[in-house]
Amino acid sequence: MMARVLIAGIGNIMLSDDGFGTEVARRLATRDLPEGVTAADYGIRGMHLAYDLMDGDYDTTIMVDAVSRGGEAGELYVIEADTDSCADADVDAHGMTPVAVIGLLHRFSETPGRVLVLGCEPACLDEDIGLSEPVAAAVDTAVEQVLELAVSEARGIPAMAAREE
Repeated sequence: MMARVLIAGIGNIMLSDDGFGTEVARRLATRDLPEGVTAADYGIRGMHLAYDLMDGDYDTTIMVDAVSRGGEAGELYVIEADTDSCADADVDAHGMTPVAVIGLLHRFSETPGRVLVLGCEPACLDEDIGLSEPVAAAVDTAVEQVLELAVSEARGIPAMAAREE
């Protein structure tokens, strides 16, 4: 039996490169996804993501988001989230970050399963619509990379655990 994997595009398209996850999800919407894999654009709807994780019985969630780690703009990272460290996160329905989403799951005694983050180093997070050139150039690579991660996870093979790209 295939494991169930959710690819969750996260971000605010009104804040330049913060729309990275949303753009990856938009491109995934045009693709035939492998068995057991679901992709959705959650944008800034963290509560919706939390409810879907509670109802969806996913084995793995791959969150796609802008992630500032000090690298070059457009650099991609694969990070395995330490979900236990999110248990005490502040939950505010008006600002549900990925950490807060996982914290909410813990409050309801739900387990998020394995959570991976495919992050992209942003160049700009200013109020503006549209990705910067280096982040836009990383989107196609991110689509392929997240699909590879999802296929491995769906087959029950832990994909690139805690490895950064």
